[in-house]
Amino acid sequence: MEQLLRVMNFNVSSDGVAAGEEQSFELPFGLDRPERLFSWAGATASWPMRTDPGGSRGLDDYFTRDFARNIGAEIMGRNKFGPQRGPWQDHQWRGWWGERPPFRTPVFVMTHHERPSFTLSDTTFHFVGGDPAAVLAQAREAADGKDVRLGGGVTTVREFLDAGLVDTLHVAVSPVELGSGLRLWDSPDDLLDRYHLDVVPSPSGVIHHLFWRR
Repeated sequence: MEQLLRVMNFNVSSDGVAAGEEQSFELPFGLDRPERLFSWAGATASWPMRTDPGGSRGLDDYFTRDFARNIGAEIMGRNKFGPQRGPWQDHQWRGWWGERPPFRTPVFVMTHHERPSFTLSDTTFHFVGGDPAAVLAQAREAADGKDVRLGGGVTTVREFLDAGLVDTLHVAVSPVELGSGLRLWDSPDDLLDRYHLDVVPSPSGVIHHLFWRR
């Protein structure tokens, strides 16, 4: 079966903003109160970092549970891995996620600056250069027949969309307007020349946009 490149549970505001422009250690998303975009997932019963019983079931929970299904590797941009820029000055930084990252697959971090691979728990991070097609080829080989998840951030997702490499895209649009920042789109209609679209509202107020290649 064909290995898909999938964008999953990607969060944007009602005006298409996915992140702020001033990322830092204190503001990983470059936004004040970024949970405004992804609190729908944290409220579900299947949220992987949930420490107490309960949580919602239904549509939002389905997308939260589906996040890891048939995923064999992840691609992310360097900004998702951390806020550093330029040559690596400190190899002690090993991502936002602590000693047990949630990916549990090989992760390919796109960067212009080499760094040795390392493993935390059952996740191995590889730091790779090259264009999107070359990075995707490496990730597909590592995925061992499973799909590849394109994790972000927004600049990386747009780069792969512009290269025509994304097969399916799930975007959760939260009912908050941010006004400025890094945008995935001006309108979901921007992708309709290349993708079919289903729009599914959730009782949480989030609207799920499901795109698949024409």
